[in-house]
Amino acid sequence: MATQNHEVPEWETPASAPKKGIFRKPVGGATATAQSTELNDERAKEEDVGASGNGKGSVETGSCTPRRGFASRVVPVPVANWFAGNKKRKIIVGAVAGLVLLVLILGIGLGVGLKKKSSKSHNLPLPSNTGIFTGDLTYYSPGPGYGACGFENTSEDSICAVSMLVWDAVSTSSNPNNNPLCGKMIRITRYDATKGGNSSVDVKVVDRCVGCKAEDLDLSLKMFTSLADESLGRVVGSWAWLT
Repeated sequence: MATQNHEVPEWETPASAPKKGIFRKPVGGATATAQSTELNDERAKEEDVGASGNGKGSVETGSCTPRRGFASRVVPVPVANWFAGNKKRKIIVGAVAGLVLLVLILGIGLGVGLKKKSSKSHNLPLPSNTGIFTGDLTYYSPGPGYGACGFENTSEDSICAVSMLVWDAVSTSSNPNNNPLCGKMIRITRYDATKGGNSSVDVKVVDRCVGCKAEDLDLSLKMFTSLADESLGRVVGSWAWLT
């Protein structure tokens, strides 16, 4: 009996393994292995970040670390812990801080005030200024009674009152008798057209003139009439401190 060879159809022939080529991409298991490796690397990185941020080896899901406020970042932790839960300490420190701030504000205000006063005093006709000043000359009746310096004078004396601006600028005491200007001497000069020349008088400071400007002087009647006619009442003259 003749032997019959059974031929397997071409479509049933098992496919041979594809040959590897230098340009062929890996398929199947190789691809899955590579993807698994990448996934593991990413998880490892996430675990490292979680460990550095929270001090743990794994990332906690659903947790969120609150951001620290400005005060918590500025105030050292030991100081914050010292204040925590102690209301009395907070009150004491707050009171001390307020007192320090008040002293600082007062110091700044005092410094500014002294600076302004110094600037104004520099422009006043004080004895320390050796210049010649020009202002209005008037007259007043000094008596009866005592002037700001505590002297009892009359209209016949060689005296004058200086402006309250000059007087107050050098005052060192609440007692006006102790003002450094008391007893200071001033020389006044005025050109008299009727005489055709200058007239001068020396006067002593004994009083404080409230209505005078800084360069004005208020004289006794005798001193005023030595420089101008009484009927004029107010004239312009020049004066300087005598040392």
